[in-house]
Amino acid sequence: MSNRSVTSFKNSEALASGVARALVQTISRMQRNRPTASDDGLVRLVLTGGTVGIKTLRQLLVLDHSARASAEDFPVAAIDWNRVLVFFGDERFLPAGDEERNDVQARAALLDHIEIPRSNIFTYATVQEGQAADGESLDKAADSYAHVLQREAPDGFDIHLLGMGPEGHVNSLFPHTEELMDPQGTVAAVRNCPKPPSNRVSLTRLAVNSSRQVWFIINGEAKKEAAQHALAADSSGQWPAGMMEGTEETILWVDAEADPQS
Repeated sequence: MSNRSVTSFKNSEALASGVARALVQTISRMQRNRPTASDDGLVRLVLTGGTVGIKTLRQLLVLDHSARASAEDFPVAAIDWNRVLVFFGDERFLPAGDEERNDVQARAALLDHIEIPRSNIFTYATVQEGQAADGESLDKAADSYAHVLQREAPDGFDIHLLGMGPEGHVNSLFPHTEELMDPQGTVAAVRNCPKPPSNRVSLTRLAVNSSRQVWFIINGEAKKEAAQHALAADSSGQWPAGMMEGTEETILWVDAEADPQS
């Protein structure tokens, strides 16, 4: 079991800013010093959606632009986006361009505004017109992304960002569900999800737990109890976050209201 730690900030804005700064420092250090998960100098980063997750990406964009603007006069730590591979923890199985999709939100907040090759961004398949969102196409979307992971992240990820719900769900893995308790691979097709939309594609805990570092980003008093179970590594299945951990480090980044130690 990896070491679990808590870093607390006064509010969600400070939380997003703090995580963004930590990402810049950690990724740039990995790129300088190696080894990365596959020891090839490429940092494999898994993004999360949600309000605070997207806030973090916006703060990351601010830091990236500041670093580029001051690079000649005042060199500071910066991410070499040419050497970052971006993945997504889960996705709503919706048409391309739907504003509820995590990839659409991530592009608007960060990815469309930084110097990262489009080929470095790995998104899930979209539901096509005329397809049933809960049908065979959903299973094919999961299988397709599993093949992407096998090809692009055969040794796991370097950093996996995770948001968390009040009941402790992470990605699209909810308490006591089959996808959580009995994963059959690295990617699952999720039907009848308790949180709409009901059809999703999600990395499983097998994929999450292949990450060197797992970073939870948690805000709000409603999530404090779940954060306590995450910190305690509760493996009962009642609190999915407790079953997720990095091979080297697991960090709970929280605001004051969600702080499990307060």
